[in-house]
Amino acid sequence: MAGDNGHVHGEYDEENLSSANKIQPVFSTPMPEHWTDEQKRKKKTSLTLSELLGLEDFLSLDVSSVGELIGTAVLVFMLDTIVISTNETDIKMPNLVLSILAAIIIAILLLAVHPISGGHINPVISFSAALVGLISMSKAVIYIIAQCLGAALGALALKAVVSSTIEQTFSLGGCTLTVIAPGPNGPVTIGLETAQAFWLEIICTFVLLFASVWMAYDHRQAKALGRVLVFSIVGVVLGLLVFISTTVTAKKGYAGAGMNPARCFGAAVVRGGHLWNGHWIFWVGPAIACVAFYLYTKIIPRQHHQTKFYDHDFFNVVKATF
Repeated sequence: MAGDNGHVHGEYDEENLSSANKIQPVFSTPMPEHWTDEQKRKKKTSLTLSELLGLEDFLSLDVSSVGELIGTAVLVFMLDTIVISTNETDIKMPNLVLSILAAIIIAILLLAVHPISGGHINPVISFSAALVGLISMSKAVIYIIAQCLGAALGALALKAVVSSTIEQTFSLGGCTLTVIAPGPNGPVTIGLETAQAFWLEIICTFVLLFASVWMAYDHRQAKALGRVLVFSIVGVVLGLLVFISTTVTAKKGYAGAGMNPARCFGAAVVRGGHLWNGHWIFWVGPAIACVAFYLYTKIIPRQHHQTKFYDHDFFNVVKATF
């Protein structure tokens, strides 16, 4: 998950071999440790709009986005394979098995990608991190583009190893609201109504941010729990939300809450067809949840939220603009 410069706070707050070798938060210029909080806040707000937006990221040769691309490609390939396998296998509760395996896969991939880019592999995390100020909006855009490209590559890899029958039957494991199924009087469309799916995306994504990702944003919790436990909790919460969203609806044709627009995008690009039906829901719903979560973070009393001074906070960007 995200932290300063895209990395979780647990890494930045842990002391190295000696107390004199601390990794400092990323600012435009280093701040003396003896500065007061008020002095640091004034320094933060003195950044230019270009610095707040991180426009220099577009010109840098930072390869962290490669980690996001590869990580998302592996995520889509493995997760969509699990979706197909659990639904094709004759088991009583495929969504339960899917949820458990998804939790494991996500936790492992977050740990694998974290040293490279901070372990986002999800536009929801990148956008939320940009709003809160952990990374610049420019870096979030770069990450999201890389994630979408990676998702398309992962979906292409999956298409290359499955038969056309499986691809068509299971929609390449993508995010679906409805599917066309045979009926007594010809093909019929079955699935979930748009409004229901939209609210599920908003609620589930907000719960994901509130119940797990926030631990990575608060350096006090990230340090106390440790990186492995934080990422494991994120995986478990995601798995539970997948199980809940597929259970409460119990509608064939609905694949459950996406909570990762890039994953939904990858399958839609490669498979096409009905995967584009209501595809906007998998982007707009999570975006609204990210904004709602950001507003929630702004009303938390400062003494209850232990963060570093985030340069790229959206509110600071707006103030610099006007």
